Amino acid sequence: MSSRTVIRNGLVVTASDEIHADVLIEDGRIAALAASGTPAAEAWTAERSIDATGKYVIPGGVDVHTHMELPFGGTFASDTFETGTRAAAWGGTTTIVDFAVQSVGHTLREGLDAWHAKAEGNCAIDYGFHMIVSDVNEETLKEMDLLVEEGVTSFKQFMAYPGVFYSDDGQILRAMQRSADNGGLIMMHAENGIAIDVLVEQALARGETDPRYHGEVRKALLEAEATHRAIRLAQVAGAPLYVVHVSAMEAVAELARARDEGLNVFGETCPQYLFLSTDNLAEPGFEGAKYVCSTPLRPREHQAKLWQGLRTNDLQVVSTDHCPFCFVGQKELGRGDFSKIPNGLPGVENRMDLLHQAVVDGRISRRRWIEIACATPARMFGMYPKKGTIAPGADADIVVYDPHAEQTVSAETHHMNVDYSAYEGRRITGRVETVLSRGEQVITEREFTGRAGHGVYTPRSTCQYLN
Repeated sequence: MSSRTVIRNGLVVTASDEIHADVLIEDGRIAALAASGTPAAEAWTAERSIDATGKYVIPGGVDVHTHMELPFGGTFASDTFETGTRAAAWGGTTTIVDFAVQSVGHTLREGLDAWHAKAEGNCAIDYGFHMIVSDVNEETLKEMDLLVEEGVTSFKQFMAYPGVFYSDDGQILRAMQRSADNGGLIMMHAENGIAIDVLVEQALARGETDPRYHGEVRKALLEAEATHRAIRLAQVAGAPLYVVHVSAMEAVAELARARDEGLNVFGETCPQYLFLSTDNLAEPGFEGAKYVCSTPLRPREHQAKLWQGLRTNDLQVVSTDHCPFCFVGQKELGRGDFSKIPNGLPGVENRMDLLHQAVVDGRISRRRWIEIACATPARMFGMYPKKGTIAPGADADIVVYDPHAEQTVSAETHHMNVDYSAYEGRRITGRVETVLSRGEQVITEREFTGRAGHGVYTPRSTCQYLN
């Protein structure tokens, strides 16, 4: 039995076009687009019709940086794949790429299997995996080739967190050389973790234990230094590089310089760096703990350079690095010692709305909004045009978005499984109304109509900017 849905009278916005068009969906895929009101569009018949008059019709968001159920600092990220993907759908995101973790002493396959087990049958939207490589050895390098073949085409390494995820320069170089051969993309957490650990120890010895010191010890220069080093290691290896959660203007400058040299270097930032700052880390009492993440929030003047980087394409993607920990019982583990605060912020539900607010504020265009949140992440990680656009043949991952609705962000009303909002009380213009995932309505006029298990695992091809 084929099923057909038509979305009528909306403004279809993709990374490349804005057109008043109707969208015909058949069997979970986009079958056709036709200008609204034309005989071709009027002739379509369908079981369901969605009226998008006065609304945007946009591709579902693609969030390529989430951490559901991540073990960290003696606890776990508070969103499961079920709660996290439901919250993502509420926020207009229809695909996530999460991080499977290799533990030291274990194989990549063991880590990947563990994450498949967490996610399978639990997701409301489609999902894929990157692989965190924590233990580079001959077996790991061989496994990287096998994972690329089966659709896990990106590998994350850490210059931070010695003793947990950390790789030294030699291990990083080996993994980069392997990715240069197998077509994989290395994603780098670029902070000089060895130097940061010295500064942490010194700060604590001085009695500087409050959350704000988390930002002070993880210096912008140590992000820039690591970014520079990662770029040059990638250049030596002849490999592409994707730097995650860029927060500092000095790191943006390193990326811009490398791109001006013609290197295949890409950068991602996150809403927290665009909208929050060290002012939040310095909130009185222990409130600043809510904003502890790494890379850390920076002084406000960095925001302008990040927005500039998004406009000039020195930064290409906005992801969330969604890694929520409840204030009560989790963030509180670091009372009296900022280094014990679990690192991470909730945000998977807020990204599309916050970036639309940037459109309203004139920071980016509508098409750039879709580019950095949908199309480029899908291309970067081998999912385009199945994901990230509205075009015949693409998955019918579509959001009907009301650009005029007003909302106030609050933990009272969000759907993430966390007891605070990083954007509490913020007024936003624009709101998700209806969300389709492969043609199925998962949010219907502000009601959740999806289900755990609808989302399917999505193998990926290699980075489409390198073809």
